[in-house]
Amino acid sequence: MDDCVDSVWMAEGGRIVIPARFRKEMGLRDGDGVIMELSDGELRLFSVLRGIRRAQETIDERVPPGVSLVDELIADRRREAALG
Repeated sequence: MDDCVDSVWMAEGGRIVIPARFRKEMGLRDGDGVIMELSDGELRLFSVLRGIRRAQETIDERVPPGVSLVDELIADRRREAALG
């Protein structure tokens, strides 16, 4: 589903309902968490799973192959413990 547009109305307390076809396309079910992002005056809504995937993609782009962030964190903690 590309470029879906729909109008919804804000209810009391700022509540809005995500249309069923959007929920289906996003794989959202009752009780699922969502992430909201405000960018350039636009509100973007995506699933927590999509947010995790975006974070993983960002890390993959910035961390060279073969580098373990876990190993680096453990080494940093060991250096800090030795100093302190």
